[in-house]
Amino acid sequence: MRQLEFFYQKNCPYCKKAFKYIQELQEENDVYRLITPKLTDEEIEVDYADSFDYFHVPTFYIDGKKVHEGAATKEDIRNILNKALE
Repeated sequence: MRQLEFFYQKNCPYCKKAFKYIQELQEENDVYRLITPKLTDEEIEVDYADSFDYFHVPTFYIDGKKVHEGAATKEDIRNILNKALE
């Protein structure tokens, strides 16, 4: 399994949807429960977040490589989780 990192902002509606989709997918498929994303609130961990190359949240990195940036559908999140399982 690869390291999944999730950059977000607490009040971002797209981030809230991404969290919701992750939870739904974990409830639908137990294998997704094996994934524990490293959560980075970019408003709290400003210096750390600034060290990554992205402009919009939610943003997902797997093993340090950006795999998704911006609003995500449930299918986008499923694809991200599947990549993390590889």
